[in-house]
Amino acid sequence: MIYPQNFELKTGFDQIRSLLQEQCNSALGKEKVLEMQFSDNYKDILLALDLSAEFLEILRSEKAFPEILFVDLRAVLKRIRIEGSYADQNEVYDLRRSLDSFHKVLHFLSREEQNTLLYPRLHELSAGQQAFPRIIEHIDSILNKFGEIQDHASPELAQIRKRIAITTAGISRKLHILIKKAQEDGIVEKGISPSIRDGRLVIPVAPAHKRRISGIVHDESASGKTVFIEPAELVEANNQIRELQSEEKREIIRILIQFADYIRPQNEDLLAAFDYMAQIDFIRAKALFANKINAFKPHLSESSLINWNRAIHPLLFLALQKQGKEVVPLDIQLDEQQRILVISGPNAGGKSVCLKTTGLLQYMLQCGLLIPMQENSVCGVFSRLFIDIGDEQSIENDLSTYSSHLTNIKYFLRNAGERTLLLIDEFGSGTEPKIGGAIAEACLDIFKQKKVFGVITTHYDNLKHYAEDNEGVLNGAMLYDRHHMQPLFRLETGRPGSSFAVEIARTIGLPQEVIDKATELVGSDYIDMDKYLQDVVRDKRYWEKKRMEIKRLEKDLAQLTSDYQEQMELIKQERKQILGKAKTQAEQLLSQANAEIESTIKSIRESQAEKEQTKQLRANL
Repeated sequence: MIYPQNFELKTGFDQIRSLLQEQCNSALGKEKVLEMQFSDNYKDILLALDLSAEFLEILRSEKAFPEILFVDLRAVLKRIRIEGSYADQNEVYDLRRSLDSFHKVLHFLSREEQNTLLYPRLHELSAGQQAFPRIIEHIDSILNKFGEIQDHASPELAQIRKRIAITTAGISRKLHILIKKAQEDGIVEKGISPSIRDGRLVIPVAPAHKRRISGIVHDESASGKTVFIEPAELVEANNQIRELQSEEKREIIRILIQFADYIRPQNEDLLAAFDYMAQIDFIRAKALFANKINAFKPHLSESSLINWNRAIHPLLFLALQKQGKEVVPLDIQLDEQQRILVISGPNAGGKSVCLKTTGLLQYMLQCGLLIPMQENSVCGVFSRLFIDIGDEQSIENDLSTYSSHLTNIKYFLRNAGERTLLLIDEFGSGTEPKIGGAIAEACLDIFKQKKVFGVITTHYDNLKHYAEDNEGVLNGAMLYDRHHMQPLFRLETGRPGSSFAVEIARTIGLPQEVIDKATELVGSDYIDMDKYLQDVVRDKRYWEKKRMEIKRLEKDLAQLTSDYQEQMELIKQERKQILGKAKTQAEQLLSQANAEIESTIKSIRESQAEKEQTKQLRANL
């Protein structure tokens, strides 16, 4: 369920539809874009995302997908259901081109690599679709490659056209003889060629000479300086040509009726094929648009939740891209623990953009569109999307704006539930701030009890305090650079934002006495509290930066420790290997020395060597 009826206009989805239609190649594809609807069925959404993701893979892999060229022939196919009816030759030619495109698409999506389908979801969509090779063959026997009826479409047609050619040639010969004689008689100017009027060969003649040629006047030029006469000698032959042309037309109609009879039994299959091609064109358009906005398929959960990383508003992305600028991405999380996010911060700081980004991307997702965010993002499914955004304030007075606002809130209170996503801009505004804030807080408490999900923007301190004090409701702040006095358009959750009203007033150049008087009216405690909040934010950002730096250093230290331990382990292994090798070598030397001693002693005993010889042997040892 979507509320209000102009939800798409409020979020900018109407522009998304227009951009999608621009990517379609056919009127049928554009119809599918218009038929696209919000769904809360997990399986339907997943299928639509899978189909778009597979086609996006085709586009990004630069594989040559067949060109989608087909004409909407549904009316023609329905018309020829009646026996005796037919499609004209242009419609038959369009059918030929459409079926050729259909066959190429089917072939592309049925390809396999290593017995695995490359695009299983698209292949599944193609299941049950049959090719029509015999219809194509039949058309090729009737039409040439330019879509004209061929002479051999039937023996009768070939014979008729042969007779037409012979008769026409005879007329041309007679006409040239007549023109030559007329030129010799000065009736017709030199260089004049025969012309055709109402399908009959005629001679252009000056009005002064028209009675000098026996024949029928068929026409005269706009200036009145030329009349076109059919010589009497050619009337019968021209009549014969007209009769043959009528026979040709009747034979062509007979051929086309015969073709209609041939395809009539397959009419429903052909209509299904055109619907399939419309779906392919629609899916292709979604993939092309996804590629344009750097969109991906996120992880989809059946639960209602939002866990988005670096999400961007697609329309803002396209607008800033033309200016050479970048969109500041949005990180946002809504789950069972923190269902409602209350965003505060300065005007023109990006609060409404965050809200619209959330509404637009969630709506796009549940319409089956890929969305621009990191692929590790997790998206849930909501059964209801409600939005209240004060776009009408420029054309309505405050009372009617607030009344409209309360009417929307009343609808939310009655119809919101656990699977509802609320999007409320400037909650409680449009009336006296104290009572407006109190009513908004009371409504927020009911929303919390109903366990709805929501993104709410506000300037009211009581709503910030409520978010701080109640579980399930979280504060969020749009960051602001106090030194350069400009918004950063970045959302930070976990704390409320400051409106920076005094700083912005001073930057704009409001008189200092006005600022001083305003400060005096609200009291120094309020100003000091706002400054304290800003200081807390500044300190938090400083310590967050330090924490990240320490985390990085800890990571580097852990890596160094790991590297050191690896090196120590290598050294231990090398030391062990060296000691083992040295021990082996020592044992080998000792064994060799013992062997030599034993050999020497044996030699002394065997030879009973003299003293000198013994000394020599000992010396060798």
